[in-house]
Amino acid sequence: MLRVILAEDSVLLRAGLTELLTLGGHRVLAAVGDAPALLEAVGAERPDVVVTDVRMPPGLRDEGLRAALELRARDASLPVLVLSQYVATAYAAQLFTGASAAGLGYLLKDRVGEVTEFLDALERVHGGQTVIDPEVVRVLLAPPAAPDRPLARLTPREREVLALMAEGLNNQALAARLFITEAAVVKHAGSIFTKLDLDPTEGNRRVLAVLAHLRGREAA
Repeated sequence: MLRVILAEDSVLLRAGLTELLTLGGHRVLAAVGDAPALLEAVGAERPDVVVTDVRMPPGLRDEGLRAALELRARDASLPVLVLSQYVATAYAAQLFTGASAAGLGYLLKDRVGEVTEFLDALERVHGGQTVIDPEVVRVLLAPPAAPDRPLARLTPREREVLALMAEGLNNQALAARLFITEAAVVKHAGSIFTKLDLDPTEGNRRVLAVLAHLRGREAA
């Protein structure tokens, strides 16, 4: 059972998420509707994980995201799962900027409808993993317009491998998903890191390196 603090400004969705989490065997310590209330709730009762929407009152812009960043600045070990209505790569990039992406997640709200997938993401974030919505990864890894950019150097298979890396899959899970051997995964990964000039570090730092590279491509 995880002790969860939930922040969502839609009353109906907040109630639905609360029921979903409760049915999933977790305890919702507080369910709030704005960013200041989220900060206050976490300060009053240290949860196992925080689930927050990106856009919340008072400004209905990125208050939820900024609250998540503030919470992580206070305690870098606090697991946080951020929900977004739309694919917003700038939000994802901002969330994963920092020393570690461990215990961070960014999901589209549509993913909540896949109950097992949502609860699995919550538990993975609590376990210190990095979770990135597959649709966000797909957009981030869209073929670059300029053929001389590093992502254009990758083969179609390497792009598949990189997308799954960015979702946080380890080599064993990657091999199972693509129906190839772990040795083949290692070979593809080595080629990817060489072409993108990335440090082949396992785990969350590898995901962070991929995101940092992609942010650089967007800024170019």
